[in-house]
Amino acid sequence: MLVRDIMTTAVITVAPDATLEQVCEIMHGKNIRHLPVVKGGRLVGVITDRDVHSVTSALCLTPANPKGSVRDAMTREVRTAHPLDPVEDAARTMRSLKIGCLPVLDGEALVGIITGIDLLDALLRLTGVDQPSGRVEVRMPDRPGGLARLTALIAERALNIHSILTYPEGGGRVRTVLRVSTLETRPLADALRGAGFEVVWPVEKPWRS
Repeated sequence: MLVRDIMTTAVITVAPDATLEQVCEIMHGKNIRHLPVVKGGRLVGVITDRDVHSVTSALCLTPANPKGSVRDAMTREVRTAHPLDPVEDAARTMRSLKIGCLPVLDGEALVGIITGIDLLDALLRLTGVDQPSGRVEVRMPDRPGGLARLTALIAERALNIHSILTYPEGGGRVRTVLRVSTLETRPLADALRGAGFEVVWPVEKPWRS
């Protein structure tokens, strides 16, 4: 999945000389929290609801006037994404910098924006949660052939796999989370256990506190 697959293309922007009051009205009216700042067709900054609240709060030592301009509160050094960037690269950038959005540029043209909500939507699509399916989670040794054997056993039961996510757990093991085309996953889990797999979910017996 690429940035272009999840970005919002109808980008609402604001000019540097717009007032903070106008920014609040736009954000409230459109239910958004991030606005790219554009001057002469070029991205020059980003302003967020946090930026506005930070400079106008009564708790601020020198609160800004709501009639003040965007340029006084915006972030000027803006990290951006490209439409062909992988979604996971964009997520890593946003997480490492602790930022809530990435404007998307193709050359100098602003063609979209992605936010944390877009990344959550992408996660739902990547994991197949948005489709009727069942969840199976397996812990396996981190060595060649394990995943192929796991998927072969699932295929033998005439089940489709909607998604597969695998991540290292440490200690020479990996976790594999699958979404499969049945809501009745216990028979599959029992079959996998019988084939020697360590099934983490569904649990073998109902969990009780």
